[in-house]
Order: sequence, then structure tokens, then C-alpha cells
Amino acid sequence: MFTSKIVGGAGDMIDAKPADYKDNLYLAVNGKWQETAEIPADKPRTGGFMDLDEGVEKTLMKEFHEYAEGYEKSDNKLLMEAVKLYRLANNVDHLNKYHQQPILKDIQRIVDLKNVKDLSDCLAELSLNGFTLPIDLDIEADMKDTSKNVVYIEGASLILPDKAYYEDGNDSGKQLLDKFAEVSVKLLSMIGYDLDKAQKIVDHALAYDRRLVPIVKSQEEWADYTKVYNPMQFDEFVTKSSSVDLKSLVTDSINDTPDKVIIEEPRYLEHLDELINDDIFDEIKAWMLVIFLTNNASNLDEEFRQTIGEYSLTLSGAKELQNRTKFAYHKATGMFSQVVGTYYGKKYFGEAAKNDVHSMVEKMISIYEQRINDNTWLGEATKKKAIVKLENIKIKVGYPDKIDDIYSKFEVDENASLYDNISKIAILKREDTLDSYHKPVDREKWLMPGQMVNACYDPSRNDITFPAAILQAPFYSLKQTSSQNYGGIGAVIAHEISHAFDNNGSQFDEFGNMNNWWTDEDYAKFKELTQNMIDEFDGIPYAGGKVNGKLVVSENVADVGGLRCALEAAKGESDLNLHEFFINWARVWRLKATQEFNELLLQTDVHSPGPLRANVMAQNMDEFYKEFDVTEKDGMWLEPSKRVNIW
Repeated sequence: MFTSKIVGGAGDMIDAKPADYKDNLYLAVNGKWQETAEIPADKPRTGGFMDLDEGVEKTLMKEFHEYAEGYEKSDNKLLMEAVKLYRLANNVDHLNKYHQQPILKDIQRIVDLKNVKDLSDCLAELSLNGFTLPIDLDIEADMKDTSKNVVYIEGASLILPDKAYYEDGNDSGKQLLDKFAEVSVKLLSMIGYDLDKAQKIVDHALAYDRRLVPIVKSQEEWADYTKVYNPMQFDEFVTKSSSVDLKSLVTDSINDTPDKVIIEEPRYLEHLDELINDDIFDEIKAWMLVIFLTNNASNLDEEFRQTIGEYSLTLSGAKELQNRTKFAYHKATGMFSQVVGTYYGKKYFGEAAKNDVHSMVEKMISIYEQRINDNTWLGEATKKKAIVKLENIKIKVGYPDKIDDIYSKFEVDENASLYDNISKIAILKREDTLDSYHKPVDREKWLMPGQMVNACYDPSRNDITFPAAILQAPFYSLKQTSSQNYGGIGAVIAHEISHAFDNNGSQFDEFGNMNNWWTDEDYAKFKELTQNMIDEFDGIPYAGGKVNGKLVVSENVADVGGLRCALEAAKGESDLNLHEFFINWARVWRLKATQEFNELLLQTDVHSPGPLRANVMAQNMDEFYKEFDVTEKDGMWLEPSKRVNIW
């Protein structure tokens, strides 16, 4: 018997039991599944997206094995380089011969640093070579002029995933830091340090990490995407440290002197002298050493991978690490992501499906345009600008037409160590990124590879990407009814379109430039509606924690807009079946996860938990109540005045 009625439906979606549609849509669709579903031992969760991901993984791993063993041949040279990396990463006996040796030369580069001046003199070189630094840079499109690339200045990251883990009383955070320290000491001993020295280094590293906690951004702050854009004249930037040569960090990295840089974390820059000075250099060096070692340990041999894996298992709650073969597959597909994604897309998705889904996206954009025309709270001037933005969205479906040139430079030497191969490829990627400063922004670039079960909107390019792997049942299938497809992929497509008009995307124009195209009156109304969305989700209990409404607002705005537009599209079909629409909407969000992983998502993920996405968005749709005969007596009831609809 249900004892509570809250936003999100009645009942406990962690200790899941089947329910009636009137009380909990998610549990009615997924409760029986969730009671018996088994989380794979080497994963922290299972469910809708993850089921598809496992299917892709199984398919491609079989093919990699066949290519690696010579059972199948291919004239795809780029793919075969990926297969070589897979074969090397899976060659345990070969890698055991190297053990710790490959990383020692890079560890020594950190050890040889005597003071901040030593660090300052080689910042650009260390950055190029992938070392963890207390200040670094990246190259991305200028958010105010997205035709050009500019320098973004970045601060350091915390050891744990978010500042919340460091708060007093957070037992998970303490447990994670203890495990990180234990694993780090063990890794240091494996590369030659005695235990006392290793413990001292780790203590210094953790001390530096604690210095960062009050200064770095929280995940909630990072979720406000536009706040990373803080332009500063280069002449002013170079004066922001009394101990580090900020000028050479930038000029040596890009072989040029920019007029300006973009500061991602102004608070960090203001405290830079506190974070980089000779008084705490032992802490800085220890932190650099420990983070570099833990980041790269899995690229050594199996003993190192198992050791660093102890920490990742504590973080995720998974029972065991991936086996070596699966690790090798993910390492290869990660380094050759676009190569593998294009291969997968062409073989298992194809041009015909690509064109069909492209047409679906165009249809959803036209429905979205109609929704904007019929909007009652927007003025005509803002409506016209919104439609211009819609009409200029670039659609990317399945896989790219052309693989980025950088992949042709990747050559795998199976006689060398995995560490050295990964390092060489990483440097090539880093050089390519730094070189992009001198080139116009590549608007054809894909943010996701074809084998990824996901989708995205990029506000700086005003484009939407739907990789091939997500374009299958239960999201999309010719065997499903139109209502089922609209409840699945239709809502996903409209979700990504809605990101163009969420609290972040709404601040960018049709060219991807950060530019206010709203009237003051319309934007004030939009902010009010966005606040309603924050309020609707903020504090909803889940998995022993609570949802942070500010952290998840952009995805929720996209969800409610996406579901509304998909619903309108479904209603335009002759075979409309709203039962099937809402049931498939709830099905794609099925999720069963470890307690640790649920906690991690609540602290760091900009998406609400899947079960809540299923229920709350349905609660916001008036059609749901009529279709399932939901009344004030039922757990899924939400007062009409509290239902949030924006787009």
C-alpha cells in the first residue's frame, strides 16, 4: 500500500514493486522488471540505455576478436589500427614484461621539479604531454563568435567527483578518499617507493586537494554553462600570478600571442597565488605525481589495472572490473572512437535508415516551429528569432560522412608497451587541439561517435547529433507503432531540439553565438517558467538522497519540451495510441543501479534519475491524466497549477 504521494509518483522506485499506472507510471511499466533485473557484475547499473550499450558492446567485441585473430579481413586501414591496439591491450604476457617501466621516465619528470620556477619553465611542455597541472588551457570555439577558436584557461579538478563529497558528515566521501589514499600508496610502492615515502607523498597530495575544495566550482555551478565565458585581455591575464609564467603557458602552447583568453573559473584565478607558490610546492608536486600515476595506471599491466580498479569499484559500487578483453575493447574504441563509430554506423545502420531518421528530425523541428507559433507567452519578435534558430539547426544522424584527419596519424606499435602507444596517440590529439587555435571552427565535427547510445545538442554549433546506436528498439523500430516510436526516439529528438531553448541553449543564437535574442519581457517569463522547473524537482527524495533542482534544470526543460512536442507529433498520426506512447516513454527510462552509483549521479549528473524523468514529465502532461483516468486520489496526481509546461 502506498503511504506517500509526491512529485514523481507514489512508492519507492529503488525498492521497486509493480504498481498501478494511476499511482506510478514507471513502476507499472518497469516494476516487475526491476524486481528481478540483475546488474552485470562489471557495471554499476542496467536498464534501457545500458541494455542497448551492452548489445553494441557484444556485437563489436565479437568483430574485434575475429579481426584480431585473423578470422576476418578488412581493407579499412584505420579500423585495423584500432584492432591492433585492442590486440596489444589484451596481450597480458607482453605487457607484464614492461610492468612499471614505461611510466618511470614521466614520473621522473615530476620528481625532478625542484620548485615553482622549474614547474613554470615547462608548463606548456607538461601540458602537451598530458601531465596534470594546477593551471592549464584548452582550445574551443569563442562563445561570442563561434567561427573562431580561442584559448580557455582551466583550473585543477578535485580527486572526488564533487565538492559535496567533502562536506562534514558525508561518509561516502570519507570512504572514497580513504580508498584513494590506500590505492595510491600501493601504486607508488609498485613503481619503487618504500611505504613510508609513498604515504608521505599521498598525504601531501590530499592536503593539496583539500586546498582546492573551497575554490573550485561545484557540479551545480558547472551546470550553468554560460558562466564559463569570462573574457580577459591577455595583457591582464599574464599578471594574475606572481610565481608562474602564464604568458609562456599560452604562447608556447599555441605559438602565438592572443588578444584575450577566456577564464572558466574566475574564483580560481583570483586565488591562483594561494594555489601555486613555493611554500606548498611539496604538496603541488605530490598531487601532480599521484594524479598522473592514478590516471595512467590502467595503461601499464594487469596488476596496475587491478590495483587502480579497487578505487573505481568503490566509487561505482560495481562488483568486479571488466575482464581484460572487455577493457582492451573499450581502450581501442575510446582512442579510435570516430573510426569505430563510422564502421558500426555504416554496417548496422546504413544510409537508408540515416535518411529516414533525418526526415523524422525535420518533422519534429516543424512541429516545434508550430508549437512556438502557437505559444501564448512569447511575443512575436521573440517567436521570429526562435524560428530562425530552429530553421538553422544542423542535423547529424548515425555517423559522420568523413572521419577526422587526425585518425590517419595514429599508428600502433604492437612491439612497444600499451602505455607508450596511448601516450603517443594522446599527444597527437593534444597537438591537433592546440593547432586548431589557428583554424576556423569545424562545424562538421561530431561530439559523439556512432556506437554511442546517446544524443546531444551543441549550443555553440546549434547542431543536434543522434548516433546510430540509439536508433534501435525500444527507442525506434519499424516494428513499433508510431505512438511507441514517438514515445521513444521522438521524445529524444524533441528533447535535443529543446536544448536549443533550455536555460543554457536559450542564450545562443542561430549561429551558436552567445547573444541575447529575447525581449526583456519574454526572457523574464522564461526565467519564471524555468524556476518552476527547478522548484518542481528540487528536493524529490531518491535513493537516500535528494534531487538538486538547479543541477538538473537544463535537462528537465529539454525533457518537458521534448515530451510535449513528441506527444503533439503522435497525435497527428492515424494510429494514435496514448497508452503505447506513455508506456514506451517510461520503458526507455528503466534503471537499476548500485547505491554508490545512484549517489554519484545525484551529486554530479545534470540529468534527473531515469525513473523520475519517466514519471514527473508524464505528470506534467494533461493527456496522461485523461488516458489513464488519474484523479486526486491517485499517486500520479499533480495539481494542474503545479504542472510545468514551457515549450
